[in-house]
Amino acid sequence: MSRQLTVRGVPDEVADRLGRLSRARGQSVNSTVNQILEDALGVGARLRLLRRMPRWTQEEFDEVSDAVAAQRTLDDPVWR
Repeated sequence: MSRQLTVRGVPDEVADRLGRLSRARGQSVNSTVNQILEDALGVGARLRLLRRMPRWTQEEFDEVSDAVAAQRTLDDPVWR
């Protein structure tokens, strides 16, 4: 879900730079501001990271979970 925000009191220099940056990127000022906000808050980096993460099938997840669980068993009674 996206929300609409209004930002008041934007200094002229900031607005001018946003306009120039938007034109250089070939995108709207709104898109540029959204991208800057996402990057500043770490949201953009998180989303890019999630897009690179592998997507496992349930079968693959179960296989890995079983392998990890098998490594968590303690054989030596001293460690129990």
